Amino acid sequence: MILSFMPQPLKNAVYIIGAGPGDPELLTLKAYRILTRADVILYADSLVPKQMLRDVRADAELIPTGNKTLEEILPLMSDRVRRGCSVVRLHSGDLSLYSAIQEQIQGLIAEDIPFELIPGISAYQAAAAKLGTELTIPGLVQTIILTRISGSASAVPEAEELASLAAHQASLCLYLAARHVENVQDKLLQYYSTDTPVAICFRIGWPDEKIWLVPLEKMAATSRENDLIRTTMYLISPALQECKDARSRLYHPEHSHLFRK
Repeated sequence: MILSFMPQPLKNAVYIIGAGPGDPELLTLKAYRILTRADVILYADSLVPKQMLRDVRADAELIPTGNKTLEEILPLMSDRVRRGCSVVRLHSGDLSLYSAIQEQIQGLIAEDIPFELIPGISAYQAAAAKLGTELTIPGLVQTIILTRISGSASAVPEAEELASLAAHQASLCLYLAARHVENVQDKLLQYYSTDTPVAICFRIGWPDEKIWLVPLEKMAATSRENDLIRTTMYLISPALQECKDARSRLYHPEHSHLFRK
């Protein structure tokens, strides 16, 4: 017997969706279901590729927001919900990282507009998959740091200054830093060796994605040679080096646990 069910209709609400790094096949099933059935879609067109919209309804209202301010976006979402529409607010990556959704949430609450968050895949996860690696290698590195440096749109607290984070020599995933790559490299070299592997990841998940794997000392030069100023993430980690002998205890024959004596 094959069991089937009719999906529940979408609510008159705003669904804030993390689109992932750009590959439509990396959308969660829930995100895809909502995206393809929504009445209205407001999408960050400067960061979300058009391929993400390939399966939306033919009659869906598509509203690009790259040229709009929060004061323009919030009334649009509120108005459509009050008209009885299901609304998607489509962001790049995962909502928990640099998505600028907190002010949108507060605005929706103030307008008494219902909303729901649907998480997505972050660029660092997609990059690690493309590189065929785990970022936490037993005995080598067990911590992942996700960070950025101060820019025109957002300041980083002093306690989270890059040099202090680099001191941990963890797997460091650095967003929004390509314009300041020389300064970044200098700070990282205070704690990481010159030959520490760096993956320079450009437009991960987009049709024109590129990844360069270089030693830390060539991080800035490679970025400048390829004119990388945006949509670039740096992954700095000893886990990117060849680790033939690394093995966890989890599946070791000498290790017992609740499910294996």
